[in-house]
Amino acid sequence: MSSKITIHDVARQSGVSIKTVSRVLNREPNVKADTRDRVQAAVAALHYRPNVSARSLAGSKAYLIGVFFDNPSPGYITDVQLGAIARCREEGYHLIVEPLDSTADDVEEQVAPMLATLRMDGVILTAPVCDHPVVLAALEREQVPYVRISPGSDLDRSARVGMDDRLAAYEMTRHLIALGHRDIGFIVGHPDHGASHLRHEGFLAAMADSGLSVRPDRVAQGYFSFRSGFEAAEQLLTSDDRPTAVFASNDDMALGVMAVANRLRLNVPETLSVAGFDDTPGAKVVWPQLTTVRQPIAAMAGAAADMLLKGVAWEDGESPPSKLLDFELIVRESTGPAPQ
Repeated sequence: MSSKITIHDVARQSGVSIKTVSRVLNREPNVKADTRDRVQAAVAALHYRPNVSARSLAGSKAYLIGVFFDNPSPGYITDVQLGAIARCREEGYHLIVEPLDSTADDVEEQVAPMLATLRMDGVILTAPVCDHPVVLAALEREQVPYVRISPGSDLDRSARVGMDDRLAAYEMTRHLIALGHRDIGFIVGHPDHGASHLRHEGFLAAMADSGLSVRPDRVAQGYFSFRSGFEAAEQLLTSDDRPTAVFASNDDMALGVMAVANRLRLNVPETLSVAGFDDTPGAKVVWPQLTTVRQPIAAMAGAAADMLLKGVAWEDGESPPSKLLDFELIVRESTGPAPQ
């Protein structure tokens, strides 16, 4: 039935002109509240669904918001999509999710066709794409507004949304120290992600503030994937002189640590405490459940979408709009007192 309903039917049922219906659907200002209510009631009663293509042809908006990503963590990307979709649907927009290979030599060729064929009203950029100079230059050249999630550099270049990664890592490290751990291993995230460096800094600062040194062999490089966490854990845990706790820079790598601990018959948390970062779904399905930092991924994506929908603009000499969201330390069964 909904495919046969047109804007004319909505106008007839609500007793207003087609132009007024269009203004309500496009959320334009200066429409009386009772008129807006009548039109919205008619839309709901008739199950009317506006044609996005027709709307974009009729006005300057395409009603499309894009998300560009290059992140090996499926849980992270899922939360980004859920947060952005929820906000876009509230305003009648559609979300386009596009993966990029930010390490390839043809990044320009990946981005340019999308910007040429898809008339997007704005783009949300996640790490490491949010710091890629070619991607940023292409968006600016095409005058496509964008908001970056957790950028690591050139912070005043655009609107951005994030959280305090350094403080979150600091507090997680302090949690492990409070449990009696003095020898803690750390797995750094992907080197192209700004948050990786901040989390590493937070770990080192917490150790230093507690008067604890960090041996070079207690820090392993990861890439935010399960496999890299597994390989880093083999580096940290396969000798008799191993740490009593491992803090990984995201949950996928922490799950890799737990897999190695299981293979080595190291009981978690009695023999080895493991902590992660993000609070993705995997943190709750593994046993023991993972202690982690709850990063407001969906909320950050929703806030980024909200900025684009409201319009991101600032005057010369002003700082671009930014929003810092809160994190939460989630203590579960994978961390416990250090073994005697």
